[in-house]
Amino acid sequence: MELISTDKKNAVLKSMARILDEMRGEIIAENKKDLDAFDPNDRAMYDRLIVNDAKVDGMISAVNQVHDMPDPVGKVLADRTLDNGLHIQNKTAPFGTILIIYESRPDVTIEAAVLAFKANSKILLKGGKEAKNSNIILEKAWHKALEENGLKTDWIRLMTLPREETQAFLRNPSEQLDLIVPRGGERLISFVKEHAQCPVLVSGRGNNFLYVDKEADWNKTLEVILNAKTDKISACNALDKILIDENLPEYKQKVVELNTILREAGVEVLADEHVAELDSDSIKVENEDTWYEEFLAMKSVVATVDSLENAIETINKYSGGHSSTIMTSNNDRAAKFMEQIDSAAVYQNASTRFTDGGAMGVGAELAISTDKLHHRGPLGLDQLVTNKYYVYGDGQVR
Repeated sequence: MELISTDKKNAVLKSMARILDEMRGEIIAENKKDLDAFDPNDRAMYDRLIVNDAKVDGMISAVNQVHDMPDPVGKVLADRTLDNGLHIQNKTAPFGTILIIYESRPDVTIEAAVLAFKANSKILLKGGKEAKNSNIILEKAWHKALEENGLKTDWIRLMTLPREETQAFLRNPSEQLDLIVPRGGERLISFVKEHAQCPVLVSGRGNNFLYVDKEADWNKTLEVILNAKTDKISACNALDKILIDENLPEYKQKVVELNTILREAGVEVLADEHVAELDSDSIKVENEDTWYEEFLAMKSVVATVDSLENAIETINKYSGGHSSTIMTSNNDRAAKFMEQIDSAAVYQNASTRFTDGGAMGVGAELAISTDKLHHRGPLGLDQLVTNKYYVYGDGQVR
């Protein structure tokens, strides 16, 4: 992989920020073609698909943000000289070629590409057919920025293959792939893992949980739940399941109050058998599959647990390993929860909506990884590199 200088990469990003602004009208017009062909009743997907002035501003901001970040390639991670005189450095290095598969969100076409390019990797963008027109115009903008700065357009390429041909490409790629990031449902992720000939970094489902401990501040709890559930239902960091400790003071009244507030906010309340007995307006969960489901909708399960240990066991069984919150004023219980919950991000007294590159200070992100290798959580610029050993000798033999 040819290494591009930091100055050259930043010049491309500076051009890209300007071009996005100049092409703003074209981008929004092409996006309208996608919106006109889409069913607005699928609210979560529709919200992800929309590109308006605010979204374009966000794309420009993401490009500028990465422009201002240090180059992640060539950083010295370790430097030592051995007794035999060998000088060994471990330095960050590009992956090579990254394939990302995603649905709906045209802003991923900007954020994924800007991160991969600054990390000196080529990227293949396999967006969903529902965003085809939006992605084509955004690829055109990228190619203008690359050509302006004397680089080939193959650094950033859009794949418009239909599903069957994409699957065939994964089975037998026509070029070397060094990393695949599937952002989609379980079927897509399973297929990619089965057929990929290179490392796969999974951006998994959300299905995030919040546990209300017996020592929770109730007013803070209500605020956090409403934000996590209703702020953006199409996000993978939205809240789906709420577990309430039956030892919480005034437990029964608070369950009814929470459910009433959720319904007033437009949330459909599903309930386990204990909560259903307290609140006749809730809908009893009849199928265990509901516990595994990421809703991406104004819907939430409210259930009862009898202990912190029960909450931990339930969350680790059903959650997507994305984000989990405990509401409590007891720091020792919070520490136990946060240490034992198997999620990429764990919170005390805060909304799961913060599991996001920008909100966590990482900057633009490629995805939220729920894998444990090589990175977990927001995949920002510093996480889009691998490493390589440089060994300098003077004729040493072993």
